[in-house]
Amino acid sequence: MSAYPNTHNPFADDDDDDVVEDFGRGGGYDDSKESRLSEAERRQRYLQQEVMRTAQSAVDSSHRSLGLIYESEKMGTDTAEELMRQGEALKRAERMVDGMDEDLKTSQRHINSIKSVWGSITNYFKPKPETKPPTEQAPAYQPSSKLQNALSESKEQEHKYQASHPNLRKLDTSGFGASGSMSDAPASSQNGYSKNQHLRAAHQQLDDNLDEMCSGLSRLKNLGLGLQAEIDDQDVSLDNLLGKVDRMDLKINSTNQQLKNLK
Repeated sequence: MSAYPNTHNPFADDDDDDVVEDFGRGGGYDDSKESRLSEAERRQRYLQQEVMRTAQSAVDSSHRSLGLIYESEKMGTDTAEELMRQGEALKRAERMVDGMDEDLKTSQRHINSIKSVWGSITNYFKPKPETKPPTEQAPAYQPSSKLQNALSESKEQEHKYQASHPNLRKLDTSGFGASGSMSDAPASSQNGYSKNQHLRAAHQQLDDNLDEMCSGLSRLKNLGLGLQAEIDDQDVSLDNLLGKVDRMDLKINSTNQQLKNLK
């Protein structure tokens, strides 16, 4: 008696297994859209995907360039603030040297009164030096106007540096890239933009980034000019301070020599 019913094919199981294996390897039952496209249509789809990939690459590159501009601007503002603190320190040192010069003048009058009786009489009849009222608080240091204007303009963009930081940046590129379908609209253009919504969005984003890059480079230029103007002003202040210090050193040496002669 047969082990299988008369209507059963004993090799049917093996055939089914082979078909399943072929399908798992990608063979059989292939009803994807790609298989139904002609060679020309597949070539067109490939070119469309390449266009989207190129647009996405340009947008990503512009985002990175913007991030570098914002980072450079942040470094420039930090440098400007440090330079302003340095200028304030120079002015404070200059005021201290001026105070020391006044003290040396007073010391010189006392030495003259000690050196001779005639000097004492002369100093006695000399009008007393006017007592200066207590100095008011020194005005705040004012950097160059160019630096102030450039710094205030760059400070207004500081939030963009935070947004563009690699650890904080989250680019909204949904719909961009090769995954954006190009088949839902013709590839013709109008006013320089493709009618495809994803490609049009990529072009618009790229244009916006280029405009912002232009503005950022302009701010960097103004910041650099402001830094240069402030450095030039501080060079003048530093030269004045060094001249006062040299004259102060000569007066101190002269005063010390006169004190030694009194012994």
